Amino acid sequence: MNSPHDPAVPDPAPAPSAAPWGTDWITTPITPALAEDLLRGAFDVEATAYGVLPHRLPARARAQFTDEQVARAEAQPSGVRLVFRTRSTTVELDALRTKMGYHGAPPRPDGVYDLLVDGALTRQATVNGGNVLMMDMATGTTETVPGPVGTVRFAGLPDRVKDVEIWLPHNEITELVTLRTDAPVEPVPDRGRKVWLHHGSSISHGSDGASPTTIWPALAASLGGVELVNLGLSGSALLDPFTARAMRDTHADVISVKIGINIVNADLMRLRAFGPAVHGFLDTIREGHPTAPLLVVSPILCPIHEDTPGPCAPDFSNVGEGRLRFAAMGDPAERAAGKLTLDVIRDELARIVKQRAADDVNLHYLDGRDLYGQADYAELPLPDELHPDAATHRLMGERFATLAFGTDGPLTPGSR
Repeated sequence: MNSPHDPAVPDPAPAPSAAPWGTDWITTPITPALAEDLLRGAFDVEATAYGVLPHRLPARARAQFTDEQVARAEAQPSGVRLVFRTRSTTVELDALRTKMGYHGAPPRPDGVYDLLVDGALTRQATVNGGNVLMMDMATGTTETVPGPVGTVRFAGLPDRVKDVEIWLPHNEITELVTLRTDAPVEPVPDRGRKVWLHHGSSISHGSDGASPTTIWPALAASLGGVELVNLGLSGSALLDPFTARAMRDTHADVISVKIGINIVNADLMRLRAFGPAVHGFLDTIREGHPTAPLLVVSPILCPIHEDTPGPCAPDFSNVGEGRLRFAAMGDPAERAAGKLTLDVIRDELARIVKQRAADDVNLHYLDGRDLYGQADYAELPLPDELHPDAATHRLMGERFATLAFGTDGPLTPGSR
C-alpha cells in the first residue's frame, strides 16, 4: 500500500518544542536503516516522502491482494513500537497519521501513543494534524482529507539511562518522520525474551481497545513476558495463504492463530472449504516452525453469530444516538447447506486440532469462550454486538496470559 498522503513536496515537519534548559535537540530522521534498529513488531517498512511507513505484512504478501480492507488493516501498526535506550528527559516524535472516519457515524477517538519507561506505562499522548480517511459504510467508498505532519511529545522523563518504548496507535496508519531527544539514543540489547507471533481478527487487532498496550494481545504479552508480533488484521483473518506464508517466514518461538469470526461475518466460505483451508493454513505455518508451540483459538462468544450465519452488516438505526451496531443477516436454516456459524466453526476447529495433535504434540486448542463467554457477556456486553470494549480487552488479556503462558500453559517454554 502506498503512503495515503504522498505529495511530491511534503509538508514541512513541525518546529521542535523548547528543549530543557541548557541542552540541544538531537534530531534523528527516521529512515529504513534506523527503523531496522529501533522498530519492533513490523514485518518491514516502506520509504515515503516523509519517512517510513511500518507494515505488518511483507511486500510479497502485499502484492497478492487488492482488497482495501486488508491494506488498511496491515498498515495500522498494532503492536508496533519504537524501542531505544537513552538518558533523554524529553522525547518528540513527528508523525503523519491517517485516521479513519465514517459518514453518518460518530467520530472515532484519536489514536493513542503509549510511552513505556523500563517496561512501565508512563505517559500517553495523541498526535495533532494528519489525514482523515472517510468511509461510506453503505457503499464502501472512501475519500482522503489530507492534513499536515504532527508531533507527539513526552516530557519530564527520569534523568537516567533507561529503556524507552513508544507504542504506536493500533488503529491509525502512522508514517514516522523524525525523532527528537535531548540525549543520544541507541538500540536496546536483546533481553532473550521469547517472540510470540499471533494472528487474529479485529479483536486481536485491538478494535475498541483503549490504547496500544492495553489491547488484549499486548496485555497478554506483557503478563506472559514475551515479545509480541501482532498480526491481528481487522476484518481480514480469512485463512489467506499470503498471511500463512508471512507467518511461516517470520521468526517466532511460540505462535497462536485465532480463527473464525471473520470467516462467518464475511460469509466467505462453506464448511466443505473451511476444513481444508484450516489444514492448509496450519501446514504452511508448520513448514517454517515445525516444532514451535502452536495454539489454535476459536472465536469468543458473539451472540449474533453463535447460531446465525453471516454476512454481518452495520445497523444504522441508532447512529443518531451515537451508537453503531452490527447484525447477522443470514438464516439459521442455511446451516444445513454448509453455511458457517461460530458453533459450527468451534466444533470443526476442535476436531481438526485433535486429529493433527496425534502427530503434532506441540499443537493445542483453546475454546475462545474461555476468554469471553456467556457469563461475561451478561456483565460486559459487546457494545456494537461484535467488538469488546476496553474492560473486556483487559479481561481477555489476563485470561489468555494465564491459560497460554501460565504454569504448564501450551505456549509456556518446555510445555507439551
